[in-house]
Amino acid sequence: MWTGWWLWPLVAVCTADFFRDEAERIMRDTPVIDGHNDLPWQLLDMFNNRLQDERANLSSLAGTHTNIPKLRAGFVGGQFWSVYTPCDTQNKDSVRRTLEQIDVVQRMCQMYPDTFLCVTSSEGIRNAFQEGKVASLIGVEGGHSIDSSLGVLRALYQLGMRYLTLTHSCNTPWADNWLVDTGDSDAHSQGLSPFGQRVLKELNRLGVMIDLAHVSVATMKDALRLSRAPVIFSHSSAYSLCASRRNVPDDVLQLVKEKESLVMVNFYNNYVSCTNQATLSQVADHLDHIKKVAGAGAVGFGGDFDGVPRLPEGLEDVSKYPDLIAELLRRNWTEVEVRGALAGNLLRVFDAVEKVRDLTQAPEEEPIPLDELEGSCRTRYGYSGAPGLYHRQGFLLASLAPLLLCLWFL
Repeated sequence: MWTGWWLWPLVAVCTADFFRDEAERIMRDTPVIDGHNDLPWQLLDMFNNRLQDERANLSSLAGTHTNIPKLRAGFVGGQFWSVYTPCDTQNKDSVRRTLEQIDVVQRMCQMYPDTFLCVTSSEGIRNAFQEGKVASLIGVEGGHSIDSSLGVLRALYQLGMRYLTLTHSCNTPWADNWLVDTGDSDAHSQGLSPFGQRVLKELNRLGVMIDLAHVSVATMKDALRLSRAPVIFSHSSAYSLCASRRNVPDDVLQLVKEKESLVMVNFYNNYVSCTNQATLSQVADHLDHIKKVAGAGAVGFGGDFDGVPRLPEGLEDVSKYPDLIAELLRRNWTEVEVRGALAGNLLRVFDAVEKVRDLTQAPEEEPIPLDELEGSCRTRYGYSGAPGLYHRQGFLLASLAPLLLCLWFL
């Protein structure tokens, strides 16, 4: 009896070690692809994008959830780096800010070639795995980064953008964000406007993944209905477990299943437990729920590291991924299901998006209607019948000249 008393804790420790060892074995062959990491924003915020500042050395960077040793310890083999610019840049300098953050990601690959490999395709991710490097991809977080321009959208594609989050926490002139569902924003487009639908078609044509994190439920449903390819939620969790409108409700999860799409679970405490505290086990609950409703093929990881102020106990930084995988194995996830969540599901979606791509098809050219644009500092070049402010003033003065001349002689 006494022997049994001390034996059980020993068995528990050995079992925990077994699942952790199994997690590492699996991850050596199939490293995790994380859907969303805000390290580029931290480099702007902390160093104004001066990567040569000795404090910005990614091999020893302190005060962040992410650095090179932590990525290695976490078996991170693919990372969508968030190219993010806040909503207050909309109608101002959002495009410039977006270009600067793309430049940061590209310079990371240049400065640390033994660690990062910038890629733009599913094949590129697989090649990076073979080379033992972190496949580094660009996800543009917020439709305001294209400034309602299909030309800007195409230019960002050429610079490496491989997913576009349709909104951040603000409406664009063509898509509604999640705060519409909380009542903190007014619905502007009731989902996607006609121009927003053209944006969606152009993303399909280019082979850019459509990201529905941050959008309203109406926008989610419009995109899932209209897209010819699977879509992703790069960093969202399950609404049934935490009733934040940033999460995905079950009826949308059913559409995700039908579209063979992907939900990459967010680790932010307030989207995991709806409180300031959360645990690794609760994150696993979200993964279990999405698997149950939408299928094992719909599950991925989008930790939101370096983009949130609070993370669950046990998932404090990117090095902790093996502990989460061990928990899934403990919950009887099969090795096939785990490998899918780690990388296979994202690669399947990316492959499908690339198959839909058709660069021989004529691009979308119809611009957003002038009266749907926002911002008082815009010029109006190209809009027929809508001359710029100074042209209108000159026309009025020219029209009034004969009248003024007559009044002068009177």
